[in-house]
Amino acid sequence: MANFSEYLPYAFALIIAIPFLVLLRQFVHSYITLKNQEIKLLSVKSNSENKTHSYERMTLFLERMKPSNLIQNFDKKLAVHEFIFLTEKTINEEFDYNSSQQLYITKNSWKNIVDSKNAIIDLLHSTYEELNNNPDLEEFKTVFIMGYMNGDDYIAATIEDLRREILIIT
Repeated sequence: MANFSEYLPYAFALIIAIPFLVLLRQFVHSYITLKNQEIKLLSVKSNSENKTHSYERMTLFLERMKPSNLIQNFDKKLAVHEFIFLTEKTINEEFDYNSSQQLYITKNSWKNIVDSKNAIIDLLHSTYEELNNNPDLEEFKTVFIMGYMNGDDYIAATIEDLRREILIIT
């Protein structure tokens, strides 16, 4: 039969090590839990920042689409049809560039943005058709702005909707 005293140093070391191992396990568990919470918080913050950034970008897009801003683009020596072509191309390119923002914006707001874009393009074409006597560019721009001002300010309404939504999100 083995002598119990041979195992006494091992038993003593085990008795001393167990509390340290338990404390170490609790520390590691607490550390991992805190790191997971930090990652979740950063993820939520990042998602919120993405949404905020999306609303900012789409507001800027809408501001650029206002007729008062569109008429300042391009050379004053362009023919009206060239101005319409370049303006429509610019609007569509910027819209395509920002189309990924729909991931962060509500469906209703995205629909309003698309409708605003299409309404501006339609207004460009309907103004040109209205002035079928081949107007000069300045006359076209004036009638274009007046056509927008006499109708509903759908761009401002869409921006206001975006503003209300971003206040709810943040």
